[in-house]
Amino acid sequence: MFDAPTQAQILIIAKRLNVPTAALLAVAEVESGGRTLAKVKGRFEPLIRFEGHYFDRMLKGKDRQQARNAGLASPRAGGVKNPRSQTNRWKLLRRAMKINRAAALSSISWGLGQVMGSHWKWLGYRDIEELVETARSGIAGQVELMARFIDKSGLDDALRKQDWPKFARRYNGPAYAKNRYDIKMARAFARYKGQHKKSLPQVQKSAHRPDQLLFGARGAKVKELQKALSANGYPLVADGLFGLITDKVVRQFQRDHKIKETGIIGAKESRILFARQSNLQVRHTREKPAKRTSNQMKRRKNSRGLLFGRMKAALLSIFRRIA
Repeated sequence: MFDAPTQAQILIIAKRLNVPTAALLAVAEVESGGRTLAKVKGRFEPLIRFEGHYFDRMLKGKDRQQARNAGLASPRAGGVKNPRSQTNRWKLLRRAMKINRAAALSSISWGLGQVMGSHWKWLGYRDIEELVETARSGIAGQVELMARFIDKSGLDDALRKQDWPKFARRYNGPAYAKNRYDIKMARAFARYKGQHKKSLPQVQKSAHRPDQLLFGARGAKVKELQKALSANGYPLVADGLFGLITDKVVRQFQRDHKIKETGIIGAKESRILFARQSNLQVRHTREKPAKRTSNQMKRRKNSRGLLFGRMKAALLSIFRRIA
């Protein structure tokens, strides 16, 4: 069972995903064993697991051979055993980082959701360092990382329906049944359900107008929003999905512009975002040189011909004098 602060962080993300808090708690508990942090060298760190076959796949040539010789890489899943203690796992990671930092960090499953670092680009992080920074920032960062994977994978619906086999198959892989992940999650959900009855998701009523955009929206309008946010200094991948990443950026935009933080794009937000984009387009249009008319093109061609004729005559005159 998780402590109160951890449950509070999971509650916040569950509301944004519109899934039962008990369902998200169940996934986190099964993935982490109910633990969230380990003290390593005086600092509380997220739980990690090193995947040596990932590391092997990401390396080439001498680096791969060096890693294999050091017992840090293997072409076979499970070929590199993880130490029991987190302290020793972090030591193993530091050894791997000396060979190739980015590959080593990408070969780790991070935090209470055990999300692979190799997913950093797909999950919308700038690089692996940003994903790691999120995971190491505390409980909130770990929950966000796990939720990004659920959101991006489209598994939020399976959590709403408590379809544990479907969820576990996608989240844990084809061996989920052998490890009984679906059964473990169902049991954990049953335990948490009584504590979080009020957090069960409701069908979203029409509390927002059709011209507003919010979490869960998809399509061309979301792409336009993401491009406008990027143009205003809030970089986003324009994938047309208003998920956790876009929600987080929208809320930051609202805070920066002293707008009530709702995560919803309405008239006020649109005026600021799209006004600047329109100004940029107008400026680019004004700066674009006008197309020449056909008469102007003819005059330019004639002037070039005249200039060439004069140069030719001058050269012939010089050659005659020399001769």
